[in-house]
Amino acid sequence: MAVKDKVDKLLRPIIEGLGYELVEITYKKEYGTPTLTCFIDTDKEGGIGLDDCEAVSRAIDPVLDENDPTDGEAYNLNVSSPGLDRPLTLERDFVKNKGKEVEASFYAPYQGKKKLQGILLDWSETQVVLQSGKDIHTIEKKAIAVLKPVIKF
Repeated sequence: MAVKDKVDKLLRPIIEGLGYELVEITYKKEYGTPTLTCFIDTDKEGGIGLDDCEAVSRAIDPVLDENDPTDGEAYNLNVSSPGLDRPLTLERDFVKNKGKEVEASFYAPYQGKKKLQGILLDWSETQVVLQSGKDIHTIEKKAIAVLKPVIKF
């Protein structure tokens, strides 16, 4: 079983028990050292903060030490937020962003454009529906390189 799968199985119940969502796990070398990163999210106002990352890190560190999912390989542990502008990939991401402005970047130009901003109206397993101005666009997901929220400050 891959390290990511072992870690997911071990940590998902703990992280969810703390009231967070385990969004993604990465295990890769960064600056020559293996790094295990757990990306967490929440629906609470203000999103994930440093205190949240610290609380999760403290809860999962002893579990990782005890279960040794890397089979003795030393690694750095990071707990992080996926960020405000993380790409929409999971069903939860689409639900959270329905009715909000998103930006689609395309592999090949769509109607002569490499990017399109619009309101996320709907989606399916194969398509995304955006409203840009008065125009409604039904776009195949396979044509979209990245779909992410538009962040306005």
